[in-house]
Amino acid sequence: MSAFQATGTRLQPLTAMRAIRTLLATQDTKQVFILLRAMRGRSGIRNFRRFAASPAGKLVLRERRDLLSFLEDRARLRQLPAASAGRAYLDFVESENLSAKALVTASEDWKEETFPPDIALFRARMRELHDVNHVVTGYGRDQLGELCLMTFVYRQTGNLGMLMLVAMAWRRVPKIARPAVREAWRLGRRARWLAGQDWETLLTRPLSDVRHSLRIETPVKYRAAINALGLNL
Repeated sequence: MSAFQATGTRLQPLTAMRAIRTLLATQDTKQVFILLRAMRGRSGIRNFRRFAASPAGKLVLRERRDLLSFLEDRARLRQLPAASAGRAYLDFVESENLSAKALVTASEDWKEETFPPDIALFRARMRELHDVNHVVTGYGRDQLGELCLMTFVYRQTGNLGMLMLVAMAWRRVPKIARPAVREAWRLGRRARWLAGQDWETLLTRPLSDVRHSLRIETPVKYRAAINALGLNL
């Protein structure tokens, strides 16, 4: 059995539906990871292969980089320039009382699977980019922001679990906010592939420069919806 076959590619819609029902009933974050695993299909293989073939991916795999350690080193992040993406990340997680380790805990269900080291490293990196993605895209942790980010990332990764979450939430989105989700769909397609970037370097650079280099456009309709709904970014 090859390393790629070992990751599993069969869709598990029944498992996904159970996870969605549990998520709606309990708001248990772990259910999101179960859903994504159940519906990743061949998207996981495609994304890993793309990562492994990219310049940044080759560097990360060769150096066995641990993004979690970088993100958890708050003393180091605090020493970065005020306008840097890393400082913006630090401000975000501290203001929201978040920790990259919390995502590790929420995703512990993944430990039931065994992956070759390179694939395991890539999967961990994808998980730990969640809050970084919040910062660089400009989407907040409000319900609309989470939905927009999920839409953006689906356009980049193709995991059908994300599409299921977006479809499930769509009916509950106020009409005034729906343009923000459509905008996220477009922005995710236009942006460079976030999973294949050298984030250890990018986080030390000005956030505005990072957004420009990655072709991340300002989510204008999202901000308008937040203002119209009377929410705070």
